[in-house]
Amino acid sequence: MEQKQDAEYAGFWVRLMSAVLDALLLFLIIVPVLYSIHGSTYFRSDILNRGFLDILNSLVFPSLLVILSWVVFSSTPGKLLFSLKIVDAKTGGKPKCRQYIVRYLGYYLSFLLLGIGFFMIAFRPRKQALHDMLAGTVVVRNPPPTDNPEDRSRSV
Repeated sequence: MEQKQDAEYAGFWVRLMSAVLDALLLFLIIVPVLYSIHGSTYFRSDILNRGFLDILNSLVFPSLLVILSWVVFSSTPGKLLFSLKIVDAKTGGKPKCRQYIVRYLGYYLSFLLLGIGFFMIAFRPRKQALHDMLAGTVVVRNPPPTDNPEDRSRSV
């Protein structure tokens, strides 16, 4: 089953705005935890890593939160705000957990390539970033449900 041709792919700017909102949300979660573990000196120190709890809170926990959000909602809070959804590029259905993990790891590759992997969204026909292409996913605009019963009967 191929994905519908009329899918509205999410472009660069809306995805950037959703990513910024997600980063702010993670920041609001992570900073208080770091503060409670390490105190205020943590934020004035030149030390990049303060041990296991720091790695857990700064890398592992955010990764798990993002992937869990993708698995449960096929989205993140920022994407949900803009009615965006991650779908399988071939079927238009929900991606497999493996695809979400590859997608997340692809973020790091895009960063290593000086962000080029993210800028690809602006130039690809299906608005896919490098991590989307690696995982076989696309991000589409999820139209809000309609109140028109006639429209609902056609979609069933």
